[in-house]
Amino acid sequence: MSLLLRNALLLDVGTGEYAEADLRCADGRIAETGRGLGAPDGTRVIDVAGARVVPGLIDAHVHVTASSADLGSLRSMPPSYVTAHTARIMGDMLSRGFTTVRDASGADFGLADAQAEGLIRGPRLLFCGKGLSQTGGHADFRGRGEHLTDDHPCCAGVGRVADGVDAVRAAARDELRKGAHHIKVMASGGVASPTDRIDSTQYSMDELRAAVEEAEAANRYVAAHAYTARAVNRALEAGVRSIEHGNLIDDSSVELFLRHDAFLVPTLVTYWALKEEGRDFGLPASSWRKVDEVLEAGIVALDRAARGGVRMAYGTDLLGGMHRHQNQEFRLRAEVQSPLDVLRAATTGAAELVGLTGELGTLAVGAHADLLVLDGDPLEDIGVLADPKHIRHVIQSGTVV
Repeated sequence: MSLLLRNALLLDVGTGEYAEADLRCADGRIAETGRGLGAPDGTRVIDVAGARVVPGLIDAHVHVTASSADLGSLRSMPPSYVTAHTARIMGDMLSRGFTTVRDASGADFGLADAQAEGLIRGPRLLFCGKGLSQTGGHADFRGRGEHLTDDHPCCAGVGRVADGVDAVRAAARDELRKGAHHIKVMASGGVASPTDRIDSTQYSMDELRAAVEEAEAANRYVAAHAYTARAVNRALEAGVRSIEHGNLIDDSSVELFLRHDAFLVPTLVTYWALKEEGRDFGLPASSWRKVDEVLEAGIVALDRAARGGVRMAYGTDLLGGMHRHQNQEFRLRAEVQSPLDVLRAATTGAAELVGLTGELGTLAVGAHADLLVLDGDPLEDIGVLADPKHIRHVIQSGTVV
């Protein structure tokens, strides 16, 4: 299977420069770029007539199984029903230009295998299984009056409760056994959980280090949900590779990001969407009231991290019917960053985070042939990426999808 794009403006995300060239894909990879390329027999040829071509987008914080903003309700849904919703959610993500996503709890090897085999239309799926939470933590969705929870591995929830170093090790090993690309831990309170405070810290340092040790033993890494500087700093000291959200970081956090060579994955759009629409899509009132605490702080944290030189990846964390706002994150980040820096977060930055530099997020020869043909220049107008109507073609593994 071969595809040739003629007369394209190919973006080098590293330099921010466009080059006039053709691009040929073969066997799912970028085979060659240059002027006047030949087309082997059977090659599909598309003349893009000077359109901009950029790498396929990577969203490094999604929940593809989150058909409702009430995450606690997922564990009572039949897995078959959740899968039906997930297929729709993933297909829509691909149509918005996201050719790879990193799931931050909920997705499993079954969904990843189904996508890879072509049974589900959607982005390449990097999964962690279920996020690890302490009792009463961000992935413990029991109300105060609930004392029992079904932690059967086939249940469709986004988290599992593990208390103590040994239990954390066993839970991490179990997710790694099932093929997890990374381990997710809840290191602070959150908006969606019913019984914790946003400003709480979660897991002891020994428990956090245990998760990191197990991930590193398997050549994987840990992503940590954390909001406040206190929670973020503890996670970074424990060796976590990526901080998810980080809305309330301070200057000491920036220093620790740099010292530990870690990543920040802001998710501004989810708070914007939760404030506007969360209650319409199942977010409980108690959770909706928490949104203001992190909404305004998020843009300040992004600016602090960007000015401090923290490495970042693009993330959205949208839930329920709010998934449709996935590209709006480009517009929100562009309030404090250049369009090129935002695009780097969704391409080379995210690829580096997940350990796939040179494989994803680039138009270099040998990389996966994931790319977008755009109507307009995203470096001049971020709206070209923020509004999917400007995407002329989505190409995944060398096929127009």
